[in-house]
Amino acid sequence: MKAKKGSQKWVQKLINENVGTINALLKKSLNLPQDEKIDWLSPLEKDKYAEYHDEAFLEKLGLSALVPELKKFWPKGGPHWDCMGQSSSQKVFLVEAKSHIPELISSLRATNPHSKRQIENSLNRTKKELGSKTDFDWSKTFYQYANRLAHVHFLRQKHVSAYFVTVYFLNDSEMNGPKTSDEWKGTLRLLHGCLGLEEYILSKFVVELFIDVNYLK
Repeated sequence: MKAKKGSQKWVQKLINENVGTINALLKKSLNLPQDEKIDWLSPLEKDKYAEYHDEAFLEKLGLSALVPELKKFWPKGGPHWDCMGQSSSQKVFLVEAKSHIPELISSLRATNPHSKRQIENSLNRTKKELGSKTDFDWSKTFYQYANRLAHVHFLRQKHVSAYFVTVYFLNDSEMNGPKTSDEWKGTLRLLHGCLGLEEYILSKFVVELFIDVNYLK
């Protein structure tokens, strides 16, 4: 339902009340034509701000044919996308939003042995295919970022023009969030370094946007 604080609150306001802001930033970052239409599918007020995951996110994007492949790639309980969009040129935007640095920290919590093994195998395969040379365990510390990156890589391997968009909000004083993009970028350098993502195959399909919440109030 409608969020009262944090990144969930701001991403809901962004998509439902200030969609022109994210559209303009995306078009600039990806050098898209100004007349390219972007249709945001979630989190919409008319849809009770639903966030989609597992086969539901594929179905929402019109990619139901990939459900069997997704089940081989990842068990139930996969990423809940903060928002999802599609453009008139069939680009898919899968968005993760953050408003304070501790939100970046997470680890794999799966307890089912089969699920855990499936996730670890997919993460390790993704790491190798993206050219990461690190020994850092992708299921630790920055797991949420890693699993979302893995899903975008999965889609691109299936010939879907998918992009991983991360929205970093500025000036969320209620959550003691960063006031400048430089504060975020310092932490992101650590994240990329740990994951071995200084330079990697998928980088041109990963977009980082910095949005001041003061413009959304």
